[in-house]
Amino acid sequence: MAQKQDSLSFKNGIEKPSILSTHHFGIFSSRINTNFKLTPNKNTSLTFTSASGNNFHPFVETYIPKDPEVRAEQSKLVWYHRNFHFENQETTPADYMNIVIDAVIKEFRFGINIPLNKKNELDITLRSYLITKGKYPFSLFTGDESIEWFHTNVAGGEDPYGRRYYGLNQVNFKYQDRNGNTLELNNNDFFVGGIEVNHYYYPSLSINKTKNIYINFGSHLGINTSKFNSSIDFGLSANAIKKIQIKNNYEFNAGLGLNVLRKNMINFKDVVDLGNNPYLGTFEADLEIAKFTKQKNYNAFSVNYQIQSSYNKREEADYYRMIGKWKEINGGWQHGFETLYKSLSLWTFMYTYGRPNLTLSLYFNEDFRVNNAPDFQTGISLKLPIFK
Repeated sequence: MAQKQDSLSFKNGIEKPSILSTHHFGIFSSRINTNFKLTPNKNTSLTFTSASGNNFHPFVETYIPKDPEVRAEQSKLVWYHRNFHFENQETTPADYMNIVIDAVIKEFRFGINIPLNKKNELDITLRSYLITKGKYPFSLFTGDESIEWFHTNVAGGEDPYGRRYYGLNQVNFKYQDRNGNTLELNNNDFFVGGIEVNHYYYPSLSINKTKNIYINFGSHLGINTSKFNSSIDFGLSANAIKKIQIKNNYEFNAGLGLNVLRKNMINFKDVVDLGNNPYLGTFEADLEIAKFTKQKNYNAFSVNYQIQSSYNKREEADYYRMIGKWKEINGGWQHGFETLYKSLSLWTFMYTYGRPNLTLSLYFNEDFRVNNAPDFQTGISLKLPIFK
């Protein structure tokens, strides 16, 4: 019984930091971090998280025909055989977009978690970003050289997506939306992405004691502050955690989470169109095994799977026309827009060391569907209680 009490008062479910991807659209919106805790924290705590992700998409142009008859014709063809040719808006009306993304994006999050009572807590986070070339030693695992070494020597083949063709250690970050607005970032550009305010409610249920199943609900307000997307987002989440106490001081946790975010519920000014799908829905699952030491610390390993709905409305993928350097690049030249019409998935592998006055987490994640947004990401998080 003593070990169970230690777990309930000290290790609070799956202490998961932000593992959100450094997606080149996602960094400008708030998004929602899944909460796999059992109860509110007992103490106010501070959290600092740093992430680094390698994002790469060659230059690609996209036309979205407006004429229903043209759309019907194009939808009969495989996307790489479509022959829509834009002349002018009177004869061939169409929306036009282009994008090129090549950078290592650094994310820095500083948060404070405030328990309000036994059933409610408030979490406030400031997020910021740095655009870099990803040179050594600051991007040891996420730099272009490391990525291409892995492709050449381990998996993927020699330069499968054109990094060497365009040059390693470059920053080329530019997007023109369908309204003619341009988003452009350069090397060492730093900006504050916004402030996120999250409220969590932990109801007292009979299954907490009888089944060791815990549920929490969240409401999420995101205030985006970048010049490209000055706006407010709002979201809701629901999460469930199953805790299993195992002999020999082991603990197993399984979590499932669902959330939905309404992007750009309020715009403070004209914003860049970062996807015409107004809602982002996310499903997340997490499995964790933890081992407590004699000193009442713990080591935990977890595997997390996350899938998010597409940034653009999927029906446009039936008739869009994409133009890129398909002859010069082995593959993936279309990913800059193609992946905006697909669900984005991430597998995350995490190690956490915890003790009463400190929690340290290290993780890396990868999208095995290879959407390169990012290609590979690493992160570190430190959590410190400050008030009892």
